[in-house]
Amino acid sequence: MALENKLGLTDSAALAREEERISKKRAAELYDSGYLDTLTPGTWAALAEIHRFLFADIYDFAGKMRDVNLAKGNFRFAPLMYLDASLKNIEKMPQSTFDEIVEKYVEMNIAHPFREGNGRSARIWLDLMFKKELGMVVDWSQVDKEDYLLAMERSPIRDIEIKHLLKSALTDRIDDREIYMKGIDHSYYYEGYAAFKTEEL
Repeated sequence: MALENKLGLTDSAALAREEERISKKRAAELYDSGYLDTLTPGTWAALAEIHRFLFADIYDFAGKMRDVNLAKGNFRFAPLMYLDASLKNIEKMPQSTFDEIVEKYVEMNIAHPFREGNGRSARIWLDLMFKKELGMVVDWSQVDKEDYLLAMERSPIRDIEIKHLLKSALTDRIDDREIYMKGIDHSYYYEGYAAFKTEEL
């Protein structure tokens, strides 16, 4: 069953294809318009606005905190009753060093604030912090997709793997549109779909 959507699609594979096409188009518009650079890095408001921008044409819940409990496999994301408090605490986390930024990113992944589209939105959010604080961004073409998915799955317990992956892929090409677009490559999500499918509890 596909998530309820504005496109009227009921097949999950068809929805995934349209979601990829539309969100990539919107991500390009977000970059080209300069609007992304007006957002405050590391804030919940910035992440919510990124999500809204990417998915407003697809889902009614775009930019809105989820109202269901979610899990991937045996891992449960932040319970709904604590989600608002979690987001406020994450926003307060420091972000002045590489380690602090990645730890903040990992915590946001554990919170998983949206019903769908968390990964793509959070990668843009992550790069926004790296760009402001370090003058760097991640060259996602240098990050192996399978290694990334596994590292993110393990990051709540051990974040050394995701830190190593991201640090080795940092670049100072902060104004390279192609590098930016790679961060929202749907395949990071879709190739791991069977193994890491998010489920409503």
